[in-house]
Amino acid sequence: MQRRQFMQSGAATAAVLLAPGVPSSTAAGGGVAAGALLTRRIPSSGEALPVIGLGTSGPFEVGPDAGARAPLSEVLGAFFAAGATVLDTSPMYSTAEAVLGDLLTPPMQRQAFVATKVWTRGEREGIAQMTRSMALLRRDKVDLMQVHNLLDLDVQWRTLRRWKEEGRVRYIGITHFTVDSHAELARVIEREQPDFVQFNYSASTPEAANRLLPLCADRGVATLVNRAFDDGKLLARLKDRPLPAWAGEIDCGSWAQLLLKFVIAHPAVTCVIPATGKLRNLQDNLAAGRGRLPDARLRQLIIEAVRA
Repeated sequence: MQRRQFMQSGAATAAVLLAPGVPSSTAAGGGVAAGALLTRRIPSSGEALPVIGLGTSGPFEVGPDAGARAPLSEVLGAFFAAGATVLDTSPMYSTAEAVLGDLLTPPMQRQAFVATKVWTRGEREGIAQMTRSMALLRRDKVDLMQVHNLLDLDVQWRTLRRWKEEGRVRYIGITHFTVDSHAELARVIEREQPDFVQFNYSASTPEAANRLLPLCADRGVATLVNRAFDDGKLLARLKDRPLPAWAGEIDCGSWAQLLLKFVIAHPAVTCVIPATGKLRNLQDNLAAGRGRLPDARLRQLIIEAVRA
């Protein structure tokens, strides 16, 4: 089934695999209201976030041309209309911060949970970059500031801690995007107790479930998951294959939904942040945040389907 053939969902009446923060209306037998996204709680505060977010690397790296920005405005409008909130960006993503700042309307700004990053060396350079990011995003306060790819971690982390104490950021965290980085991320979690950790996790790279995700659950650290589609490689490989018949057991109508549900089925995943600039793909992604989630048996079947 093609990615564009997203699920036309009504009320799902079967039981949902519950995790901390999932509303009580999704309990077994209670059903899920059409359009309602599952949520998970940030352990350090109890604040609930929808499990499907939006990354900006790639699609939001555009110039001032109105034609290039119009689809992105449409995507943002549908994103917030669905009750989603988490936007992830970075100064590494060329114009993405500026584009977000330009396109987010005042009501969107009030609803948005904005996460960006510091990606430079040196204390003064880090402060200057974060100050510029906040100006581009048109925010007096950023919800989550992350040290991107652990670059100059010790120096930037001191500033992040100070900014959090001063109320300039609400949460602080660290990021990376490779399996090889997981051991170092784990060491930082054990040493620094960040609010958030962002890393890669997918049906083709499930290694985070071995140690990193259990560690985050044990230490009370929220997680953002990147590369759920392995930079699009998984969708490219699977797009012409028929969807397995058992996908219906978890209310999936596309491979994208199946891959995203694999990720959010892990109870230590707070939010997954696939990037897109296309409305139909956004709707497809959001559908993964509704209805039933795979149990251990189905998660293994998803891994086997991806590897076949």
